Amino acid sequence: MEEKAASLEITVISAEELRIDNRPIKKNAFVAVGTGEEKWRSTSVDRDGGSYPSWNEKLEVELPPHARSIAVQVQCKTAVGIKTVGSAEVPLSDITEGYVPARHLHFLSYRLRERDGRRNGIINLCVRMVGPTHPLRSNRWMGSSSSASSSVCKGSGVVIGVPVAWRGESKSMQF
Repeated sequence: MEEKAASLEITVISAEELRIDNRPIKKNAFVAVGTGEEKWRSTSVDRDGGSYPSWNEKLEVELPPHARSIAVQVQCKTAVGIKTVGSAEVPLSDITEGYVPARHLHFLSYRLRERDGRRNGIINLCVRMVGPTHPLRSNRWMGSSSSASSSVCKGSGVVIGVPVAWRGESKSMQF
């Protein structure tokens, strides 16, 4: 039986301060989302939002095992064709790593950049992992079947320490 591939459910919420040729956008912005050579998904065109478009549209993007990021491009339909307003690269570690359940909603905002690197607005997203866990996902802290001590010692993960106060000679921890 073939296992279903992991995918991301991306809700494109809105964008802020979008400009083309240093002028605020008036209409016709949309967002394309993809993971490289895989199929891209697009929102509908926001005809009224201007430089503050809003979509609140859910897209599902298949997540190949080799993917390390998601590309997000804000584009605009103009009289001369489609222009890319700005793009952002969303690292999968922002979604798949950490101390929250795999299907947890992540509300994220990213700075958009033009091709030359100049800032051009912000994109607001809500992302959730669906399907099986992605290979990048750290299961060290998410209830893996191995014991806690062996999970901590393996791999090259990040450890977060909690500062505690030491008192007296016995050095007992105070919480």
